[in-house]
Amino acid sequence: MFEIKPKKFKRILVGVDDAPDARAAFAYAVDKAKRDGSEIGIVSILETGHVSVYQILDKDYVHSSEEELRKRINEYVQAAIDYGVDPKKITAIVDHGERPAERICNHVIPAFQPDLLVVGSIGKWGNRKAVGSQASYMTRHAGTSVFVIRTTAVQTYE
Repeated sequence: MFEIKPKKFKRILVGVDDAPDARAAFAYAVDKAKRDGSEIGIVSILETGHVSVYQILDKDYVHSSEEELRKRINEYVQAAIDYGVDPKKITAIVDHGERPAERICNHVIPAFQPDLLVVGSIGKWGNRKAVGSQASYMTRHAGTSVFVIRTTAVQTYE
């Protein structure tokens, strides 16, 4: 026989947005951080690839979008505090880029240096067994342990 010792993580990074899979990943990461006494980074990426040239040039538009994203991140921070995570161990991270998975792997992870990345993945219509492209990219390129939290929700495209 051998002794089972659950792995404890010191720095957890969780990617969030408004999707059900991201909320499930957040719930897992916050619970794990509380149980392990870990630091937790909550990251969201302001996607610049979906913004028109005119919007990029409009400083008010970009500022408003980033302000809204920071407000949303602060709601996640407050939820973690309400759950019992030490506020001193929470870092809110807003980053910008066209490809969120690449930004997280190439910029956020080297800066935050987590030993666990938690991301969500939602089933696509017709192929519920496949991991989404963002989660798939991060599992291959994160350079750290990655938990992919699946949800039963199915994303459809109309």
